[in-house]
Amino acid sequence: MSHRQPRPNIPHPKRRGEWAELRFQLRATELGLILARPCGDCAPYDFVVDHHGHFFRIQVKCTIYKRDNSYQCGLTANHILYTPDQIDFFAAYVIPVDTFYILPLAATNNQPDITLTPHRKNSKYAQYKEAWHLLMRPYSSNKPSTGI
Repeated sequence: MSHRQPRPNIPHPKRRGEWAELRFQLRATELGLILARPCGDCAPYDFVVDHHGHFFRIQVKCTIYKRDNSYQCGLTANHILYTPDQIDFFAAYVIPVDTFYILPLAATNNQPDITLTPHRKNSKYAQYKEAWHLLMRPYSSNKPSTGI
């Protein structure tokens, strides 16, 4: 199934983020995931994903910021890093190429931003590109990653 569609130009960052959350919701629902949203906007996560009784807290981030042949994606909330007590995964959406990265929090190594290179198969975060299957199995952030 192809998700390639024209990307709208949404200049306001908050509205662009809200649109990215809608894109996440659509894609996750198409894949059969059950989603819940917290009431209000005080929770550190945007969604809870339920897959057969396994729950994950997801923070959706998005980027349009190209840096050389890659995209820079910020992973903080008001310049504060997320912790394992707050979220389990980032869903980092690279808007210009309609690509999600499903990143366990631990994979980001407490960096305030990451560089995503969707066109390179051997890039640092390539294993997390469209890695929706990570939300479809039990996951423990306390265990080292064994790859996908």
